Amino acid sequence: MIENKKWDVVIVGGSYAGLAAGMSLGRAIRNVLIIDAGKPCNAQTPHSHNFLTRDGNTPAELASIAREQVLAYPTVQLFNGTAIAVSGSNGEFIVETNDGQQFETRKILFATGVRDLLPEVLGVRECWGISVIHCPYCHGYEVRNEKTGIWINGSATLEFGTLIRNWTPELTILTNGETTFDSDTSQKLNQMGITVNQARIQQVIHTNGYLSEVRFEDGSSLALKALYARFPFEQHCDIPAKLGCEITEHGYISTDHFRKTNIEGIYAAGDNTVMMRSVANAVAAGSMAGAIINKELLDVL
Repeated sequence: MIENKKWDVVIVGGSYAGLAAGMSLGRAIRNVLIIDAGKPCNAQTPHSHNFLTRDGNTPAELASIAREQVLAYPTVQLFNGTAIAVSGSNGEFIVETNDGQQFETRKILFATGVRDLLPEVLGVRECWGISVIHCPYCHGYEVRNEKTGIWINGSATLEFGTLIRNWTPELTILTNGETTFDSDTSQKLNQMGITVNQARIQQVIHTNGYLSEVRFEDGSSLALKALYARFPFEQHCDIPAKLGCEITEHGYISTDHFRKTNIEGIYAAGDNTVMMRSVANAVAAGSMAGAIINKELLDVL
């Protein structure tokens, strides 16, 4: 039970962006409550990469170190739970949690991330974040020069195929059905030596999340070590949309450079705001949000 009911800032979401914001605000001697349900989207990812000083750590290790360091600041507290509603306005918000508690706060930061909508294909969920992956900067080096697939179709195929081609020449586009991109894309893929397979995907064969082959509905199969995919997603928390925060055409919370939404006193940072999903990007965004929130709290004095 959290005894203090009034806060300078409530941060909804306690992963990398939320914790980075909490550190900035803690160092600014702000009373901060971080509300976190403990369900990060990268929970089963074995290693986190491309983050200076911690390259190769597990996501859980990074989060544990971050929580320990952030909570060392006496004005920052962590609440294990879920925010279910927000009411009020700038300077006088009320955040309600799933256990019926209410917290008053002057500012709110949503660092709630997104939820991936995985297809109902056998093996995909078990491999997600391990060998069925979304980001070459996070995972590409570990599967460089391996037989790799990209589960994609449509107008983004050429751009993503060209990107992944940097890491491996053994590349196959899996369209999971008839191609929906134009002949010019087909020609350019062919020129780069990228194969296109239009068979429908039936199952991903793996051992403990590590891919060995993809099987298709027509009975054929393809040996692969990695499969990139851009699956659809939804906001992990629907409160910002309910408050009237603008959502971009791609499904992200719209913010300015300072992580401010269109609702005064409401901020957002991390994977819920940008396509570039990485620990480094989330930490940078959270740090920026914390500094700006502190400045705006000073401006009202």
